Amino acid sequence: MRLSTRIALVAGTVVPLLVVASGWVLVTLVGKDLRAQADQRLAARAQSVAVAARGLLRATSHDRPRAEQARQRKLFTAALDVGVRLTGPGGTLRDGPQPAGPVPPPGERTRPATVRSHGQSWRVLAVPVDGGGPGARGTLWLFSPDTAREAQLGLVRRRVLTVALLAAPLAGGIGWLLAARAARPLRRLQQTAGGLDPYTSAARLEHAPTGITEVDDLARTLQTFLSRYDEQAARTVEALASARSFSAAASHELRTPLMSMQTNLDILEAFQDLDAADRAETVHDLRQEHARLLGLLVMLRALAQGDLVEAESFEAIDMAELADEAAAGLRRGHPAAEVAVHSSPGLTVHGWRPGLRSLLDNLLTNALVHGRSAGAGGYVALSVRTTGEAAAPGIVLSVDDRGPGVPPQRRAEVFRRFHRRPDSPGSGLGLTLVAQQAALHRAELRVLDGPGGRGARFQVTFPAERPGRPGQPALPAHRDWLADPAGRPQGFHKEHP
Repeated sequence: MRLSTRIALVAGTVVPLLVVASGWVLVTLVGKDLRAQADQRLAARAQSVAVAARGLLRATSHDRPRAEQARQRKLFTAALDVGVRLTGPGGTLRDGPQPAGPVPPPGERTRPATVRSHGQSWRVLAVPVDGGGPGARGTLWLFSPDTAREAQLGLVRRRVLTVALLAAPLAGGIGWLLAARAARPLRRLQQTAGGLDPYTSAARLEHAPTGITEVDDLARTLQTFLSRYDEQAARTVEALASARSFSAAASHELRTPLMSMQTNLDILEAFQDLDAADRAETVHDLRQEHARLLGLLVMLRALAQGDLVEAESFEAIDMAELADEAAAGLRRGHPAAEVAVHSSPGLTVHGWRPGLRSLLDNLLTNALVHGRSAGAGGYVALSVRTTGEAAAPGIVLSVDDRGPGVPPQRRAEVFRRFHRRPDSPGSGLGLTLVAQQAALHRAELRVLDGPGGRGARFQVTFPAERPGRPGQPALPAHRDWLADPAGRPQGFHKEHP
């Protein structure tokens, strides 16, 4: 059932009930007013009739028949349209409309009362009369029928019922028209929302304020719901794309080491009498390939996590503290390495802690591996500082090594997926992870010459937070770092639509 029909039914039911209730109150008040008027008329008539009644009682007590007859005519004339009954020592006189039976004794009452006789209602006023002698006392009764009052009240009741019956269809029709007009924006909103199909159209709910609070609130709720649906659908698409890319990259990159391991295993199985040196070399190759497989899987998993991270995971990170943790981890794994850290406390970045730690770990490991000197444990310098801009200072993270450096013409390709030197023990994904996290945090990633022209410097510059707008900007639209890098060369510093 439509809302307009429901409102019409409610209006058609409630309005007649309100009319009847109001009519009942009106009839009650009118009845009280009519009764008060009748009582006032009885009281006024009682004053004039009481004078004639006292004269009649005096004439009766003095036994004067002619005077008694004159006083009686005067009494009946003064009563006019009300019934009168005079009870005295000589008997009871009656005249005019009055109840057929006896009436209750007046007692102490001096106000009108209601008496019912043979289905008819009367207003009765009893007045004691004193004619001025011991035998000239009696009671004067005045009767006024309630016929006129009941007729008037009956007329009011019939009119109230007539108005209630007429108000039912009229109120229902007006209620339906008003409800239909008020529900028109709601119907337009329903038609607009019903025509949206995220599978066939990119159109979204557009709503102009109608001034109706409920409709505007419902439209905003639908827009919020659809926005969340779009966000969830986008997350699902990203998750599926990352899963497909992860599967493709893993199957492509794991094929070669697995085949190499299979070859070495076949050699060990086929040549049981292999000499110790050859067997040790084969086992060493197996261990290397196994370590490469593990490293490759760990890196691919880290890339997938970076592709799926959301802005809710970002928080304020103390970069100096994080740099100390990363340097301590490198020292534990490589006790012979020399790791220097230069940082200032209080330098924070709004970012994803696991991603920033991965960025630091991979930069430090890359600097240690590619910056080792012959016979030395390696040297790495890590620094965290501000950009020096007073208005909006950013944070610069740099990692220096003492290796051969990176030629300018090759500085972009070192961040491509699976790019590594022939003698590199890594998986070729470490610097890709660095580029991914730099893009995720809207940071500028550069490869420079090391201090004094020796070695290489990897520098990451994090943007400063805008005054009044703290926090991380929106995440990059394109984050499929597991996909084929040929389709987006040097994508680590670009935002793709």
